[in-house]
Parts: sequence; C-alpha cells; structure tokens
Amino acid sequence: MAVVVMQHAAGQAPTAVTRVLAAAGLASRTVSLAAAADPSADLSGIEGLIVLGGPRTAPSGPSARSGRPASGAADPALVREALAAEVPVLALGTGTRLLAPARGARAADPGTAAERPLLELTPAAGSDPLFAGAAPPSPGLRPAPGSVDLPAGAVVLASCDGYPEQAFRIGASAWGIRFLPQGGDTEGTASAGPTLDPWGEQLLGRFATLVAARAFFTRRADAWEERFAYQTPAYEAAAARLRLEPGGRAVDLGCGTGRAMPGLRAQVGPRGHVLGIDVTPAMLAAAARHGRTRHGHLLAADCTRLPLPGACVDGIFSAGLLDHLPDPLAALREGARVSAPGGVLLLFHPSGRAERAARHGRALDPADLLAEHNLRPALEATGWHLDAYEDGADHFLARAVPRG
Repeated sequence: MAVVVMQHAAGQAPTAVTRVLAAAGLASRTVSLAAAADPSADLSGIEGLIVLGGPRTAPSGPSARSGRPASGAADPALVREALAAEVPVLALGTGTRLLAPARGARAADPGTAAERPLLELTPAAGSDPLFAGAAPPSPGLRPAPGSVDLPAGAVVLASCDGYPEQAFRIGASAWGIRFLPQGGDTEGTASAGPTLDPWGEQLLGRFATLVAARAFFTRRADAWEERFAYQTPAYEAAAARLRLEPGGRAVDLGCGTGRAMPGLRAQVGPRGHVLGIDVTPAMLAAAARHGRTRHGHLLAADCTRLPLPGACVDGIFSAGLLDHLPDPLAALREGARVSAPGGVLLLFHPSGRAERAARHGRALDPADLLAEHNLRPALEATGWHLDAYEDGADHFLARAVPRG
C-alpha cells in the first residue's frame, strides 16, 4: 500500500511524515511540484495522497486570476483524479492551495501575518471521519491568514475569528488543514526535518489509519464473498437476533459485500426498507455483483456521518466494523442518533475474540473495545444500553437498545 507525498522541493518526504505512514503499514513515494509538468494522473497502486506546503508567497499574474497554485507548477492532475475517485487526500499548510482549485474553486488569499486568535474545531468536526474525537488544536498552532473560496458542499472543520476556513473537508475523503505547516511552509524553503507538532502527528496518524483500512478492504473486495461464503448461515442467524417487525427499517452498517442484507430483508418483508452502507466503493461494487440490490439499496457513506435523518432506523446490524475505525465511539453515537425509539443495535463477528486473537498469534487485549468491561461503558456513553453479550468460541454478539 503506497501513499504519494507531493511537495514543492525535490528529495525525500519529511521524516515525520514517512515515520507515521510506516507505522500504519504504508509505503510512501515522493512527487516534486517544482517541475513544470503535471505529475502523472495514474492512480494505479496509490491508496492515498498527501500534499505538503511550500513557500508562503502570494499568487500573482495569470495564476492568481485563474486560481492556480503559486508554485509555478500546473494544477496537478493527480489531485483532481484523486478527488474524482475518492482516494483519500490530506493537504497541509499552503498545500491546501492545490485542493480547492482541483474542484473549481479559487485558491486561498494569503492575507497578512498579523496577530491572530486561537483555533477552534467546529461542531461538524465531531462527526467527521478524520476529526471526530480529536483534541482541540495545540495552542502553539496559529491560524493561517486570509481566506479560501471553498467549493459547494465543503464542510468547515476548524475556524477562528476573522479567518474562518482553517480546516475543511471536500467530498467524502479529502481534507485541507491550512494552519498545520510542514517542512518549509513558514520559512519559504522546504525541508526534510520534522516540524509537525504532536497534534499534527496525531491527525496524520488518523489519516494513515483511514487510508490503510480503506485500502485493506479495496484489495480484498473481489474475493471477499467467495472466501467467506461459509459464514453465510452465521450472518443469517445473527441478523435474526434483531427481531425486527415486518415493514421495519434496517441498516447493514459497514456492509461489505452485504451478506446480512438477505436476512434483514427476510425480517422486514416486502414493505420494509433495507440499506447497506459502506465507505469502500469496491465493496459496494462486489455487493451489487452478488445480487444484494435484490434485498435493498446500497449507499457509499461514512458510518460517523450518515446521510440519514434522526430516529429513522429500527435496526442496525454491524459485523466486524468497530475494529477498523479510528474513532469507534463516533460511529456508536451516530448509530444512536439515527435509531428510532425501540431500535436495536447488533454488533457481530463470526468468530469469538479469543479465537481471533489466537489466529493472529496474540493474547486477548484487555484494552479491546469489544471486551465487555470496555464495551458496556462505551455504549452507555454513546446513547446505548447493552442488553445481551456473547463472546463464545464460534461467534461474538452484542445487542444494545437506545438508552433512556
């Protein structure tokens, strides 16, 4: 799995970046933006894209009028292609100048470096797949001056008085963080030295985890159904534990190839509604190939910010999802938000915790979220009450209902 690091200077990516990527099992390849030609738009083998900052010089001449970046390089086709394909993108510092223009908006106006107020996360950050659960930015991080013209639908994630667009998300999987300088972002010359503060490194680590998880499932999507077909009866039996009424509304959250959708449809009947939600497009394509659309609709969405109204779902089935999330509590809160009164959440895995740990050659982890002593308070804190817990040799199952 490889992440392309785009930077203005030639040479290797900063060690702070490559170290965090390596910790998530990701290799890195560096592309220099100093050349006049566009980097290749071929996304083959690329799981993510990081765009680093460069000199803080204001754009002038034709590039300023067109909204193109001030580096002298053309607007990289690779960024546009990554946005179109929903390959995860993270732009830092002045690297964000390449992000908004790739969606047709103007680049940031650099403004002036006057004294500036403290940064604050917006309410939208609480349900963002990258920012959810993040601490407030470090006090030493100063807001970037000026403004940026964001494309329609962009979500502001960090702001401050006078300079509102400090961090934002474009689409489902592209983030720009203007206040987080990297390399030579503040001095005008790029450097290989690590300049990310602990908050920045933590956010970069979250991005690397997101990229690795999405890449893991993308690479396995084509063979997933055949490899795990023997688990189908277990999924059907587990889905039945939701005990939904005919005409009900059910969601298979993190549905993968949609193996629980037939069982959900059997419960809610022809008048009911079944929705399979997954963040990995390749998994949804595999689900469609295997006929899951006969049982319900498929939707590409992140489990921490579901495009659903509140209190609209009677049953949520989720198999093996929480283990792959950077902030599982955000997903549990979102599930509670969309659950109707009397709704049910069912967490499932076709193997027990001990069996899975042994398969990977490790002991049970006391800090595992799915351990009952961790899961029960996590559910209570996110709006659920645990009413059944089974961790046997052949399956894991936890059933919860909305609290209060």
